[in-house]
Formats: sequence, structure tokens, C-alpha cells
Amino acid sequence: MSYKEDFVKFMVRSGVLLFGDFTTKSGRKTPYFVNTGNYKTGAQAARLGEYYARTINERVDGRIDAFFGPAYKGIPLAVAAGISMFELFGRDINYCFNRKEIKDHGEGGSMVGYKLQDGDRVLIVEDVITAGTAIRETLPVLKKAADIEIAGMVISVDRMEKGKGEKTAVQEVYEEFGIVVHPIVTVEEIISILHNNPVDGRIYIDDGMKARMEAYMEQYCVR
Repeated sequence: MSYKEDFVKFMVRSGVLLFGDFTTKSGRKTPYFVNTGNYKTGAQAARLGEYYARTINERVDGRIDAFFGPAYKGIPLAVAAGISMFELFGRDINYCFNRKEIKDHGEGGSMVGYKLQDGDRVLIVEDVITAGTAIRETLPVLKKAADIEIAGMVISVDRMEKGKGEKTAVQEVYEEFGIVVHPIVTVEEIISILHNNPVDGRIYIDDGMKARMEAYMEQYCVR
């Protein structure tokens, strides 16, 4: 079993990848939903870090000086990825994250963890990307901290949905900022892996759900 297939089944078992009737923040009616806020155990965090680490090791080229986890969901992801990168591949990579509220006492500032240095290559570790809002909020924080280079961005799932225009949010982030986004899996891979393939005896994507998901993608996604 590939780590991608294992990851999709892990999301289902963790109650993170859900199927039914949902409404996204943008108001779209969707038959599936990814809620990374449902991860809640140490075992899940450890497994999640492994999937991120394998994706990073396989797909992100060049030196990485630090992982940056945007507050709040990106924080445990950056830490878990850092632990797994060391345990699996022997690469000890710094990590840091930001506060939503700037601290005005103690060491002060909005950044926690590794202090970014000019010339550092920083990899952003995030959960999902939809309209690209988070990356637009994150870049000024990083650039204010130091004159750094963005090594890329790793996310759990690429929903492949249109951003502000006719291209996906992932494509727009690359065109606007030159940042390559590496998903652990795409929604197309999720369909391929789960279609009529049971997880613990239950089929989550049968022919009917596959048709609903593909109809949604036809309307809102770029394939």
C-alpha cells in the first residue's frame, strides 16, 4: 500500500475525510469535506507527521532551513513534520510559527520557535488551501521576520477548486507568488483510491457518491 493510499484511509478512520452534504465557507454545496480540526490524539499527530515528512522528502528539492506553521492549524503540523523528518530521514529541521496576537511582553513579537535568518529557505506546512487567503496572510509575516526564500508549501489535500478566477487556488499561488504547493493527495486521487474500495468493511465512495463528487468537480474544479 502506498503512503498516499494509506493516508486517505487514515483520514477516513480519523473522521477528517467526510462524505454527505456540506456547505463550504464560500457557500458551495459539496458532497465531501476535509476537517483537519478532527485530529485529536497523539497517535494521529505522529501518523500525520509521517505523511507530511514522506511528501516533503519525496517532492521538495533543495535545502530546508525551517518549517513554518501558520496559526493555528499549521502549528501542530509543522511540529509533527519536524519530528518525523528527523525520525524517518535523519534531517533535523528548525520549526517556527506565528501568534495571531502580537505579544508585548517577554521576548515580544509574533513569532515563536526558530528565529528566521536572512537567506533561510522556509517551507510552509499547512492543512488545506481553498481560496489562497492563508498564504496571502502568511507571506507578510515571514518577510517581516527576515529576508527569506520560500521553498514551497505542503498541504494535506488539494481540492482542485477554482480560486479567485478560472484556475485552482494552487495554480494561482504559483502564478502570483512563485510558490509550488505540494499536496499529500488530490481529490482525484481520493476518488481513485476509495471508489468501491472498502475501509474497514464500509464503502465510502460508491458509484453514486463518485457521480456526485465528479459533478461537483465539473462545476467548481479545474482538472
